[in-house]
Amino acid sequence: MIQIAKKGKVILAGAGPGDPDLISLKALKYLQTADVVLTDRLVSPELIEEYARKDAEVIYVGKQCSKGIWTPQKDINELIVEFALQDKLVLRLKGGDATLFSNVLDELHAVKSNNIPYEIIPGISAAFGAASYTGIPLTAREYSRGVRFLTLYDLNAVNQNQWQDWATTEDTLVFYMSGQRLDVLTKQLLNFGIDTSKGIAVVQQATTPNQKTSVFSFEEIQSKSLPEFEYVPTLLIIGKVVNLHPDFAWFTEKNSSESYFDNHKNIYQNAI
Repeated sequence: MIQIAKKGKVILAGAGPGDPDLISLKALKYLQTADVVLTDRLVSPELIEEYARKDAEVIYVGKQCSKGIWTPQKDINELIVEFALQDKLVLRLKGGDATLFSNVLDELHAVKSNNIPYEIIPGISAAFGAASYTGIPLTAREYSRGVRFLTLYDLNAVNQNQWQDWATTEDTLVFYMSGQRLDVLTKQLLNFGIDTSKGIAVVQQATTPNQKTSVFSFEEIQSKSLPEFEYVPTLLIIGKVVNLHPDFAWFTEKNSSESYFDNHKNIYQNAI
């Protein structure tokens, strides 16, 4: 007799940007009850160690393409389906938010095509974590009325009209997964006439004990060369709102470089 596999349930959840305390209560409850946890590398290990069931199967499926470390998305999809068809509660835990700059669509297709019940639980994205922990409001009266979440993963897809728009908009620009493109990004924005009174904040490992924020003005960048990119999670915030950082930065950083507001001479020494 052919046995029909039971179907469990899949939870696609965001764990937040780094600080384990920033996970939502709903995602935390699923972490405490899941049979299987498929977790990204950016999810706090402390979170898994403290709250995952002791008998849960924890599988690390993270990606760090800049270092050639990655789990093929096809393999992740197959694991999700395999465990769910064993009637298990599967938690797919992602760093930041579950749907922003993630491969959630591939995973949705996988569970949907196998008629597996699922939920999507939002998380605090890296942009919101970095903005809050650096004291940079993403929007503020007289500074910015809008914000855009972007990536420079494929430079060939950015045409001249796009560069012109980014250089002249009054919106705050937040670039994910673009730290290695910092030099190209700043040069292009200057070439297309960005207001040099605007600033750029480079936030590494946001909301963690290793957070480091480096702040530059575009006026300074015209005569400076930027240092090489470090292979750690990095977020770029561009706009007039960056000028608010010196006044409202509340989070104490161990190794942060001084901002250009404090010391123009040393700003590039420790920056990324």
